[in-house]
Order: sequence, then C-alpha cells, then structure tokens
Amino acid sequence: MLSNLHDDDPILTTSEVARLLGVATSTVQIWMESGAIESWKTPGGHRRTRLSLVQGLMHGDDQARATPNPSTDKEYQPAPLANYPMPANERTRLAALAASGLVDTEDEPRFDRVVRLAAMVTGSPIALISLLTSTRQWFKARVGLSARETPRDWAFCSHTILKNELFVVEDALEDERFRTNPLVLQEPHIRFYAGIPLRDKSGQPLGSLCVIDREPRRLRAAEVQSLMDLADIAAAEIAAGAGKQRP
Repeated sequence: MLSNLHDDDPILTTSEVARLLGVATSTVQIWMESGAIESWKTPGGHRRTRLSLVQGLMHGDDQARATPNPSTDKEYQPAPLANYPMPANERTRLAALAASGLVDTEDEPRFDRVVRLAAMVTGSPIALISLLTSTRQWFKARVGLSARETPRDWAFCSHTILKNELFVVEDALEDERFRTNPLVLQEPHIRFYAGIPLRDKSGQPLGSLCVIDREPRRLRAAEVQSLMDLADIAAAEIAAGAGKQRP
C-alpha cells in the first residue's frame, strides 16, 4: 500500500529507478508490472513509485535477494548460442522470471497441491511445475521425480512456452526433437510429455505445468481439460504473489 508515506518520500519515474538500481528501464517496468517493485499508474498511464519502496532493493533486504538483476546475472540473460528453442521475447521473459522471485525458493503447499492433482487426474507418475532460466530448468513443485533441476538444453518445457496451448509429445523416442535427449535415454526415461505454459500477470511464460509418463500414450479430453484448469490455478497463484509462502 502507498499509505503512511511522508511528503519527503520522493516520487520516482521508471527511468529514475533504473538509474538508482543500475538496471535497464525496461527491467524496472517489468518489475513494477509484476509487483516486485510496488508502484501505481498515473492518469497518463506511466508507472511511478516512491523512494522508500525502492530502498530495500538498494540496500540488500530479502526482496533484493529474491529479485535477481537481469542486467548482470547471466542466468537471466538470453543464451548467445542456445541449444534449445527460444521465444522471440526471451529477454523480457527472463526479466519477468527474475522479477517473480520464484526460482530457488522453498517448496510451497499451494504449488505442491497442483502437481499432486495433475498427476492424479491424468494418471501420470510424474508432474512438475518448471521455471526456465537461460541455463536451467528448475522445479518449483514436483511429484514422482527426485531431481530439483536439469540443464535448460534438456527441457521439453522450452518447447511448451513457445505457444499458448497444450504441447504434447506422445512418444519421445519417435520424435526427432527428443529421441537423443538425456531425459529420454536415462532417468526418468520420458516417453510421454504434456505441458501448458504458466504465464505471469503481464503475460510472460515463466515455465510450465507438465505431466510425464514412461510409456507412450495420449490424454483423454477430460484429462486435457483438468490439466488446463490446474495450469490456470498455478498461474493465478503466481500472479497473486510470487514466492510468498502460504498454507
């Protein structure tokens, strides 16, 4: 909230915040839109904030630690020679992911419930909520898989975030994009994959909700609808407050 602020707490433009934090103005705009920096819109549609709301990011408090700087952190910069498909707006997407503060956070029941239900309603042994930095695929929630992350090069979810629809691989061994993938040839021996992109409130795809099986298969219409509904729930939780612990 912007109440209880004194008149000596200056109002800052996005450009002024960018200079204070040493980041690009576009990054500040994404942080403001996502709520990483509290702000409001002027009648003309410009974002504004107060100095006191930026000082935590300047002085290294918990929010600063939870919000990587995409101008200096290579994990949130597009890979120059990526071995995976990349959205045209990858730079903006990575800045939005940094602003979410979700990567490398603790398990949260609100996301754990989603993957448990996704596994149950589709009869899948593995279900994941994945987040994609430029170097790795990190699992915010998982069931049926012990690993917490994989290299981004291996991520089926890199294909999922390219479109706003269900992405399905019915048999990975028969798909030239995946047949030599280490996740197919080794544990967890993926044969079937179905994923839906998870977007933040600004529309950026941060990762996906996906289900995985070790046998080739197809999803029934009811399973597809259930997976889409659960993806909507997960995206709503992300929009409601990234990285905030809730029961």
